[in-house]
Amino acid sequence: MHILVIGDGKVGHTLVEHLAAEGYDVVIIDKSSEVLERTQNTLDVLCIRGNGANAQTLMDAGVRKADILIAATASDETNMLCCLIGKRLGAKYAIARIRDPEFNESLNMLRHELDIDMAINPERATAIEISRLLRFPFASNIDSFAKGRVEMIGFRAAEQDPVVGIPLRDLGSKQRGIPRVLYALVERGGELIMPNGDFIIQPGDRVHVAADTVTITEYFRFLGRMGMRIRDVMLLGGGRISWYLAKMLTPMGFRVSMIEINQEKAELLSESLPDVNVIQGDGTDQELLEQEGLPQMDAFVALCDRDEENLMTGLFAVRKGVNKVIVKNNRVAYADIIGSMGLDSVVSPKSITCANILRYVRARVNSEGTKLERLHRLADGRAEALEFIARNGDPYIGIPLKDLTLRGGALIAVIVRNDKVIVPFGNDHIEAGDTVIILTCETGIADLNEVIRK
Repeated sequence: MHILVIGDGKVGHTLVEHLAAEGYDVVIIDKSSEVLERTQNTLDVLCIRGNGANAQTLMDAGVRKADILIAATASDETNMLCCLIGKRLGAKYAIARIRDPEFNESLNMLRHELDIDMAINPERATAIEISRLLRFPFASNIDSFAKGRVEMIGFRAAEQDPVVGIPLRDLGSKQRGIPRVLYALVERGGELIMPNGDFIIQPGDRVHVAADTVTITEYFRFLGRMGMRIRDVMLLGGGRISWYLAKMLTPMGFRVSMIEINQEKAELLSESLPDVNVIQGDGTDQELLEQEGLPQMDAFVALCDRDEENLMTGLFAVRKGVNKVIVKNNRVAYADIIGSMGLDSVVSPKSITCANILRYVRARVNSEGTKLERLHRLADGRAEALEFIARNGDPYIGIPLKDLTLRGGALIAVIVRNDKVIVPFGNDHIEAGDTVIILTCETGIADLNEVIRK
């Protein structure tokens, strides 16, 4: 598959890195020779200096044979123009990053008129992720599957949790009434583990469990995690993510305060968000944070442009006893450090954007097979949860799972059949039309037949 990526910024570079690792033929276009030199020195891709909205530049990059064109420059208008020209010159599919809230309401019309197959808004997608974490404050991450019927939730195991210190196979007998969930993945000391029945959860483990929404709610109620409620939220930074997030939270009854250092921007936010307490000031000033009531807040969300400022203010909020602290961080190198500091809830617009685009790319490359419906990246990108719809005629249909061969490092996590959620065992089987959720420590899987064999 031949893929053109326009824009070698944070998202573009990360996307090219993943696409190249999965074996796609990738060409990246950017105006800056300096940023392209970095990519050329680190990745095995063709780099072209030029304007991605210029027809000749696109022709030089092989747009006529391009299966997918991805426009991820800093300009929404340029991205939309790149897609329009690229499709006219022969690209089969076009993806545009469109971030400005001004375009949000007319996005469907723009997609239709400009022949854009997929539009991705990183800031809005990140705000949706944060809003879910605020509704379930005990969780470090929440991923939804099968049109919301199945959830996979990560949490940090505590010493008092009734699941700690007991082999997983004995939980049902030793903890009467505990709801049955799948213990899908455990992160311990930098190691990624797919636990079996003999596995024992220890305090400090980050555990990922999966089940239908009712069961998983009852599970966390059994663990005593559902008593925590969030009402007062402080947002640091008045960027697009904060704007989208405030728009989502206020109708749900959250009381939102927002700190923005730029006076003109703070005034504009105050006008567009009348239900939000907008404060003009330096949010990295610890004295200001305390004056504005940080210690009394239920949640603190650090959304500054600089990751370092988010980490430092997030740590200050933890020290002040704020129950739920969420920080934005796009630097993969910081992931292990952040976890050791006690900051469990970290969101990355770059990673969320890449996961959405990768899902689309894999679905297109496998348009004739059991295509990928949904993709979530777990454990800082070291694992993936994939959703497929089983097809009639696939060789594994109707055969007990114990009689099938499963790809190494993969797990059939959940099967959804006619609205019934099944945590599968060896005697269970897959039927045509089932939603099948796979957990894997590999990347690049685009077809269910790559995971399950007769």
